[in-house]
Amino acid sequence: MSTLPDISASLLALSGALQALYFSIGLGHVVQTVRRLPTAAAGLDLPRRGTPSVCIVIPAHNEERSLPELIATLRAQDYPSFRVVLALDRCTDRSAELARRAIDNDRRFSIVEIDQCEPGWAGKVHAAYRGVKDAQAENADLLLFADADTLFHPRCVSACVALLQHRKLDMLSLVSTMRWQKPHERIAQASACLELIRQYPLLRSNRDHGRRAFANGQFMLFTRECYARFGGHHEVRRELLEDLRFAQILEYYSMRCGVLLADGLLVCRMYDSWAQFRKGWKRIFTEAAHRRPGRLRSLAVGLFLTHALWPLLSLAGLALGVAGLGMGNAGAVACAAGLLAWITLLAAVQKLAKGPPITVATFPIGAAVTASILWEAARDLTTGRGTQWGGMTYDRRTTPPGPA
Repeated sequence: MSTLPDISASLLALSGALQALYFSIGLGHVVQTVRRLPTAAAGLDLPRRGTPSVCIVIPAHNEERSLPELIATLRAQDYPSFRVVLALDRCTDRSAELARRAIDNDRRFSIVEIDQCEPGWAGKVHAAYRGVKDAQAENADLLLFADADTLFHPRCVSACVALLQHRKLDMLSLVSTMRWQKPHERIAQASACLELIRQYPLLRSNRDHGRRAFANGQFMLFTRECYARFGGHHEVRRELLEDLRFAQILEYYSMRCGVLLADGLLVCRMYDSWAQFRKGWKRIFTEAAHRRPGRLRSLAVGLFLTHALWPLLSLAGLALGVAGLGMGNAGAVACAAGLLAWITLLAAVQKLAKGPPITVATFPIGAAVTASILWEAARDLTTGRGTQWGGMTYDRRTTPPGPA
């Protein structure tokens, strides 16, 4: 008759084998993504057809720390025909003053200062809308919307215009290369980003048919015809994740959307502190799950089990096998294979994200943190707690409508 230790050892061995299979499949998806999709850097070597005019619109709320550095990278762009509109939304800090100082009379830049947000609009969306309307940006051949906490490689605009033309896209969005200096970035950022990409795989997001509609609001480059066809930001005026809604609308209209890794051409620090990190990702996950508490809870449990608990179980099985405490050689090998597959997947993701190696070691902690954010997002929805973002509070208890 099997004893309890024998049963436990068998379960650990089975767990290790399943872990090896699961993460090997995940690694295969990463390899296919790399093989089939170019990064933004591929645009550096592509010829460009002419120089269509580009208007870059930057909505910003109290971004005095980010704007000067961003403006410096925009002024350094090698693209010959662009202008920049800074839409400063209800700023109570020195954003306007420091922006003007950084612009230094560069005539390619203009500032739109916004005193209030119109009822029924999300703050960032309203700021982008005002930036387009007040500066007549809709007359440009291409409209580029970017966040104030991004930094542009000097050839970013040139490469992305070439990619848009080469791939015959109506909209191109980049997944930013993140910064990794601060504790929350090194511990939990990789887990949060990977969870979002797992929900919206890039291969599916780039399909023409059967698309898993996704875009990243940190960088969205539209053709004028595309932006005008569906009404631009007015169509997404209530959205806290307007990028996802834009992607859904483009899918509805059968317009082509590309979502590619920035590969260093666009760098972003999303949040400066743990508090901002939790608040910001809670907003993202809430909207990405279409405000469904049950969906958020299942994602939280799945993430915790696969990336926090599962590796620990395999590590325990391997340790028992090495110590000769009930685990046979086959069981120990299965647990080792599970750990190896998990580490290999994380290492591949870390390399693509240009993150430091420590993000692999801290991933289980980050997975637990991210799972807690998902769970908290579900709790906020069920208790009616509003989402606080950009100086406003939003009631997100209702389920968003489908694509218009």
